[in-house]
Amino acid sequence: MSTTTISAPPVSRPLMTVIVLCFGGMTVSLTQTLVVPIQGQLPTLLGTSPSNAGWVVTITLLAGAVSMVISGRLGDLLGKQRVLVATSSLLVLGSVISAMSDSLAPMLVGRTLQGFALGFIPVGIALVREVTPPEMANTAIAAMSATLGVGGAIGLPLSAFVAQTFDWHAIFWMGAVLSLLMAAGVVLLVPHLNDHAGGSLDLVGVLGLTVGLVATLIGVSKANAWGWTSGRTLGSFLGGIAVLVVWGYYQLRRDEPLVNLRVTASRPVLLTNIAAIAIGFGMMAQSIVIPQLLQLPTATGFGLGQSLLAAGLWMAPGGLMMMAFSPVSGRLMTVIGPKQTLMVGAAVLGFGYLTAFFLMDAPWQLLIASSIAAAGVGIGYGAMPALIMGNVAPREAGAAVGINALMRSIGTTSAAAIMVTVLTSSTTDFGGASIPNEGAYQLCFLIGAIAAFVGVALTALVPHVHARAAKAEVVELAEAPA
Repeated sequence: MSTTTISAPPVSRPLMTVIVLCFGGMTVSLTQTLVVPIQGQLPTLLGTSPSNAGWVVTITLLAGAVSMVISGRLGDLLGKQRVLVATSSLLVLGSVISAMSDSLAPMLVGRTLQGFALGFIPVGIALVREVTPPEMANTAIAAMSATLGVGGAIGLPLSAFVAQTFDWHAIFWMGAVLSLLMAAGVVLLVPHLNDHAGGSLDLVGVLGLTVGLVATLIGVSKANAWGWTSGRTLGSFLGGIAVLVVWGYYQLRRDEPLVNLRVTASRPVLLTNIAAIAIGFGMMAQSIVIPQLLQLPTATGFGLGQSLLAAGLWMAPGGLMMMAFSPVSGRLMTVIGPKQTLMVGAAVLGFGYLTAFFLMDAPWQLLIASSIAAAGVGIGYGAMPALIMGNVAPREAGAAVGINALMRSIGTTSAAAIMVTVLTSSTTDFGGASIPNEGAYQLCFLIGAIAAFVGVALTALVPHVHARAAKAEVVELAEAPA
C-alpha cells in the first residue's frame, strides 16, 4: 500500500503561503454570493422564469457540496498544490463564462464551475497544516477556515455596490480579476510538496456521491418552493438518501474508497461533523434573516428601511469580526485545545442570536448582534478542521476536512430552507401583500440560538484524543519497508 510522505521539506516562506491561501479562500467564498444583489432581477436579465433563475444559486451550492469531498480526496492522492491550481483555474473560467452570459444556459455552466472551486477551501486548510511551523499552525488554520464566512460577508455589499454602479456583468468580471490573481498566487507562491499518497480515484464512488448529494440537497433547497410534503421534494430527498446508503455500503467494501467511512464514523470525527451541521445552520440563519429585517419598510412597525447596499454595509463588519477572531481561535486552540475552542465559538454564536432576539429595533443593534455571532463563527470555524485533523491520519486529511466542510454546507442549506419556511408561515398584511410578522423573525433568531447551543452540547461529547491518528501514521511509515 502506498503512503504519503510526512517529512516534507520546510517551507521557506510559510506566512506568504498562508496569506495566498487565505486570499484564495476569501475569493472563492466571495464569488458564491455575487448574484445575491441581482437575484430578484435574474429572470429579466437572463430572459427566463423565476423558477429557472433560482438554479443560478442552487447549482453553485450543489457543485460546491460535491467538490469539497472530491477535491479533498484528490489533494490526498495527487498533491494539494496541484488541486489548488486546478480549482483556481475552474474559478477563473467560471467567472469569465458568467461575465459573458446573457442567457440561462451559459450562466449555469459558469456558476457550476464557480461552485466546483469551493473545493479549494478544504484542500487549502489541509495544506496549511503541512506548510506552517507548529507555533503558527493553529492560527493559520483558523484564518483559512474563517475565509469561508468572511468572503461571503464582504461579497454582499461589494457586489451590491458594483451592480448598482456598473452593468450587472461587472460583478462577474470583478470575480474573474480576483480569481486570476488568486490562481497566479497559487502557481507562483504556494509550494508543491511531496504530499501525495498515490493510488486511484474511486470513480464509481464519485458518481454515487454526486447523485446522492445532489438529489438530497435539491430536496432540501427546493422544499419551500415545491412544498415540504410534495412528491418532488420527498422523492428527491428520500431517493438521495437511498443512493447515499448504497454508496456507503459500497465504500465500506473498497480498499481505496473515496471516503474512509470507518474513520468518518469514529466518535471524535462523527460528533465533530454533526456539530458542524448545527453550527453551519447557526451561521447561515443570520445571513438570511437580518438582511430581510434591515430592508423591510419602517411603516411595518418593525422594519428598518435600509437599502440593499446599506443592509450589506451593516452586515459587512461581521466578516471583519470573523477574520479578527481567527487569531483568537488559534490562541485558544493552543491553550485549551480545539474541542473547548469549538464549544466557546458555538456558545458565542448562540449568544449573538439571543442578543438579536432582544435587540432588533435599530440597525446598530443588529450590527452588534451579527458581530457577536460572527465572532463565534470565527472562533468555531477555525477549531473544527483542527479537531478533525487531530483525529485522522495525515494521508486522509484532505478528504476528512472536505467531509467536514460538506457538513457545514448541509447546515447552511438546511438553515436557508427552514428560515424561509418559518418566515412565510407567520405573516401579516402590509399594503395588500403578506410579509413575515415580527414574531417570525424572533422565532428565527431563537432557532438559530438553539442550533448553536446544540452544537455546544454535541462538541462536549467529543472524546479527548491527542493526535492519535497522526502518531499512528508516523509508526506506520517507520515500519514500512524502504
